[in-house]
Amino acid sequence: MITIIKGCEVYSPRYIGVKDVLVVGEKIEGIYDSLNIQNVELDIEIIDGHGKLLFPGFIDSHVHILGGGGEGGYETRTPEIGLSTITESGITTLVGCIGTDNVCRSSKSLIAKAKSLKNLGLSVYCYTGSYEIPVKTLTGSIKGDLLLIEEFIGVGEIAISDNRSSQATYEEFLRTIAESRVGGILSGKCGIVNIHLGDGARRLKYLFDLIEGTEIPASQLLPTHINRNSDLLQDGIRYTKEGGFIDLTTSCDPDNLEEGEFRAGKALKFLIDNNVPIENITFSSDGNGSLPNFDKDGNLISYGICSVKSLYDEVCSAIKDFDVSIELALKVITSNVAERLCLKDKGIIQNGKDADLVMVNKESLEIETVIAKGKIMVQNRKAIVKGYFE
Repeated sequence: MITIIKGCEVYSPRYIGVKDVLVVGEKIEGIYDSLNIQNVELDIEIIDGHGKLLFPGFIDSHVHILGGGGEGGYETRTPEIGLSTITESGITTLVGCIGTDNVCRSSKSLIAKAKSLKNLGLSVYCYTGSYEIPVKTLTGSIKGDLLLIEEFIGVGEIAISDNRSSQATYEEFLRTIAESRVGGILSGKCGIVNIHLGDGARRLKYLFDLIEGTEIPASQLLPTHINRNSDLLQDGIRYTKEGGFIDLTTSCDPDNLEEGEFRAGKALKFLIDNNVPIENITFSSDGNGSLPNFDKDGNLISYGICSVKSLYDEVCSAIKDFDVSIELALKVITSNVAERLCLKDKGIIQNGKDADLVMVNKESLEIETVIAKGKIMVQNRKAIVKGYFE
């Protein structure tokens, strides 16, 4: 299959001007000033990109593809995610994870769900484990999971500074990070550890201790929910000064905003203004995870569900509400994430890379077309490829 997107303004995420983009099979074959193919015998799909912007497909590094939650009892378990929910949000690559409940949601089910989404056209990876240390693995070890199971690229989401964490000691935490690092080295994967940060007083202490007291590089960790409150955000700034990377969660509970949580778009502007390098920042949605709100005594007082749609919504907010440039804002859901996860064919529009593309309206920035590995998934703002039971 050959697809030509004509006359669009291309952000790779760097702005490279008005171009024609040629897609052959699953790859970007070339980017041209003007392209005309005269052989009418070829099966060619032409997409008119005039008045549109073309972005790399979005990467969401934290999605509860099986659903999550349950903190309010069985009836509060959130549902599995559907294909069209993902693609209509512009997401072409995602990482599935398990959260609080690693009993009723298992790694086996996580891998099966990942494979189902892959079969439908997406690029899907997973973290082995959950909130808990020691990590529950499929093969008996973190290294085994990374070496032997294709979809596993790291560990997560490990919870610290949270009333729902397993309250692991620093030594237990450190051994988990070390094993994931070695597993990543041996398997040629990132071996990253996705760290769930609660609002506990210890905040990032374990992470600072690791940087200061071991040879493990800060790039081995990706702490998320850093915009949960102003204290965490300030710690996040300090952490990036030590060479660390931070992840902002785009889903939020309006009640928590009143308690000091920063929306991701606003937090991105704040971080840029405080001289945090844009390359050290990523966004993730926590999609289909729960949004529990606890009081100071750990009692559940409200409940909601996270949305993958928020990933791009917060990028748009950064652009429209806080004057962050399109180039910088796009990096946190494209090239920065690909770099952190060692996904060499993702996050950039370039010859030979995977044809993961999102075309949006130039004025409204509304998503109109989504292509995943050369396959058109969304057209005219609606999903044209759906899961079996959608």
